[in-house]
Amino acid sequence: MKIDWKSKLSSRKFWALVAGFVGSLLVAFNVSEGSISQVTAIITAFGSVAVYILAESSVDKANKGKDGSNNEKNE
Repeated sequence: MKIDWKSKLSSRKFWALVAGFVGSLLVAFNVSEGSISQVTAIITAFGSVAVYILAESSVDKANKGKDGSNNEKNE
């Protein structure tokens, strides 16, 4: 079974899971609340950037041939 990492990394649910899981681990290890907030903020910021980049690349890929630049003969 092959994992579709592009799909996983572009999922907001995945990043919410990562932030929640890491936050829970930090609470379990008695890390200060300020540090937990900072780590969670970094994870969600990275997730937002990853989702944006992957979404834009999908849009660019879909639009690539629409202006006639896909090497097809225009009649």
